[in-house]
Amino acid sequence: MSQIKRWFQERLPISGLQLAELTNEPVPNHLRRWWWCLGGTPAYLFVVQIVTGILLAFYYQPSPETAYQSVRRITEEVNYGWYIRSVHKWAATLMIAAVILHQMRVYFTAAYRKPREINWMIGMCLLLITLNIGFTGYSLVFEQLSYWGATVAANICDTVPFVGVYAKQLLLGGDSYNENTVPRFYILHAAVLPVTMIGLLVIHIAILRLQGVTELQFEDEPADGPQHFDFFPDHLYTELIAGLVLMILLSVLATIFPATMGPQANPLITPEEIKPEWFFYATFRWLKLFSGTVAVLSMGFIVFTMFVWPFIDSGLRRLTGLDDISFWIGIVGVFLLVGLTTWEALDAH
Repeated sequence: MSQIKRWFQERLPISGLQLAELTNEPVPNHLRRWWWCLGGTPAYLFVVQIVTGILLAFYYQPSPETAYQSVRRITEEVNYGWYIRSVHKWAATLMIAAVILHQMRVYFTAAYRKPREINWMIGMCLLLITLNIGFTGYSLVFEQLSYWGATVAANICDTVPFVGVYAKQLLLGGDSYNENTVPRFYILHAAVLPVTMIGLLVIHIAILRLQGVTELQFEDEPADGPQHFDFFPDHLYTELIAGLVLMILLSVLATIFPATMGPQANPLITPEEIKPEWFFYATFRWLKLFSGTVAVLSMGFIVFTMFVWPFIDSGLRRLTGLDDISFWIGIVGVFLLVGLTTWEALDAH
């Protein structure tokens, strides 16, 4: 063992003390509560997505003629294919939920304020990419709902002034759903979006390391006590335990509620009910409440507002003199989001 250790030290001249200084940064006490450090949860689920996605890619065939049958074969014939596909689906669901909750935590603790405005905007990009990964993922099954969901999404793009028609053609690979659409969704889902997400995650974490984590103080913490704890091994253990719990949860969900197969896509038959996945319920309900162009432009305005919220928040605090005005605006936004999602979930059509 000593020879092996000496061999590595000759080629990688890094001592244990140097490695500890590099990785063992102080972690604020509030991160002992796992619900305050949700940033690691979607990262872990993203790794699960990559691993299970690679396994599924060995059998999936991205074309309108073969996509549905290849997914059916994965689900019904390939050894443990149903489990891998189910874990992939549930990891996607939990990842989207975790990213949304993490972004909400950052918002309601005002962790986006100076000097963290750039990281907030990167986080918003990661949220949008996560939603698009979910959208392109369920579109690959080539079921009735996924086919018509993609068609509706393309028609929504078409309502955007000036660039809408080009966005629709870029999404579908033509003026309507065709033989190029499924391969295009597959490339977006398996290559373009994940690689973009990895790049943004690297930048996100690098900025976080440079600026440090936003420190929060709770009433039950003694003011004269230690304010930080070590990343290794304390916080690492917390993350490992959270990962183990998530893996157990994913396995339970995949076993009790496995991914199923709906009817194969049929361009000649429009389903009586077209609904997206749950994370687009609020958007879908919003589209039903307003006309196409107004709904799309207003949603675009809301997303843009969220991107630049750190600067809006600064202006609102100067204008009103209320330091927590964004908190109350956020409460209204959450009620609106939950209300629209619930409304769409309970509506039969």
